[in-house]
Amino acid sequence: MKQARSCDGQEFRDMFAAGSVWLEKSVPDINAINVFPVPDGDTGTNMFLTMRSVMEEADRVSDNSVFAVAKAMAQGALMGARGNSGVILSQFFRGLAKGLDEKESVTGSDLAVALDEASRAAYKGLSQPVEGTMLTVIKDASKAAKEAARTTPDNLASVAEAAVDAAKDSVARTPLLLDVLREAGVVDAGGQGIYVLLEGVLRYLEGKVEEMRYRRPQVVAAELPVAAKAAPIMTEVAEEPYGYCTNFLLEGTKLNPDKIRKKLENKGQSVVVVGDEATIRVHIHTYDPGGIIRYATSLGTLHQLQVQNMDDQHVGFIEMQKDRLPSSDIAVVVVAAGNGMREVFRSLGAAAIVTGGQTMNPSVQEILQAVEAVPSQKVILLPNNKNIVLAASQVQSLTSKEIAVIPARTMPQGIAALIAFNYEGDMKDNVQAMEDAVATVRTVEITESARSTKLQGLNIKKGQVIAILDDE
Repeated sequence: MKQARSCDGQEFRDMFAAGSVWLEKSVPDINAINVFPVPDGDTGTNMFLTMRSVMEEADRVSDNSVFAVAKAMAQGALMGARGNSGVILSQFFRGLAKGLDEKESVTGSDLAVALDEASRAAYKGLSQPVEGTMLTVIKDASKAAKEAARTTPDNLASVAEAAVDAAKDSVARTPLLLDVLREAGVVDAGGQGIYVLLEGVLRYLEGKVEEMRYRRPQVVAAELPVAAKAAPIMTEVAEEPYGYCTNFLLEGTKLNPDKIRKKLENKGQSVVVVGDEATIRVHIHTYDPGGIIRYATSLGTLHQLQVQNMDDQHVGFIEMQKDRLPSSDIAVVVVAAGNGMREVFRSLGAAAIVTGGQTMNPSVQEILQAVEAVPSQKVILLPNNKNIVLAASQVQSLTSKEIAVIPARTMPQGIAALIAFNYEGDMKDNVQAMEDAVATVRTVEITESARSTKLQGLNIKKGQVIAILDDE
């Protein structure tokens, strides 16, 4: 399907609906890596519940202009924001709506402007913005969109693709910016959520909605030194109490978000205050929720009040980590040459791609680095070249991870194997299915002779076109 160059309000709503569905699939994975600002395992849930409110409000709009839909989404996000990540996400949509003011449709350049406004709004809502979080990911995505819009201003899908690629790279770098992530060996959960949401949007624009039904998002591998092994996310309850996550909607008249934010800065942490003179969403981690509530009720009327004991949440998070078996999650690492083939494998869900192929075989060390970089403890390797199979087989003895090498000798065989991969299946069943898929594929390659020679009774001249069928 041809990539979208622009879209109206209905399509704008549909593309974020696709992003929301894609995000929902990733909720357990995002929750499992949630260690900042508090390891309570609810970031994925909060972001998805916020998105559900976003889409419910968008569905009520009869006006087909992009601005009307974006404005409704922003309102839905504010009213339904959950937790720290949800409130920041509400600011993201608030900025989008501002950037799309009075727009009937949205092009690539319009999206770039909207993402820039979204980044500004997200930062503005926090009293103490922290880099290495979803804020950084949104900012990096908006910068990439702005650059792409300079060359393809009328191509919405191209600008979205640049934003998604930048978001993925930014997520991978979050542990380099935030010590708590680096120590845990994970990427930022909120940043991962933003990347998945935007990736779902892009897949819609590329006409890949049907494909999304049979795939699921992958957790971005943390950009860490190979020698740095991922430590258990948490092993015991911290001695220092976390307090209470307090979240509510405040309605009143002549409310001042900046003044309220400043007032709350000394009363807790992770303070997020967003909204306008009539409606404000407040999120704060505090030891004295009663004091916060008393202050808020002096300003107006409270709605959707939630006070959650984060120490209890943390205990539940620890239990989730114990019950969760990271080794059951399987990553597929492939070797591929050329941007086109790498994109094919990436779209099919490859967790990591090692550049290599005929005449440029990657080393065992390069393959090992890719294996260690993915968060999964079970890894399937697709060498996709007969000369790389042996090198891939050497990785097993160099890592503590469980490795299976599928003897794919060509990239078409590797593609068939990855199509056969079932994200819900176990290691044994997947290996069998992928090996069976490889066995059914015959590969024809067209190339030029590198030199003059005589082969199988044929006189072949240098530069002559030749065909290869399964290595013959």
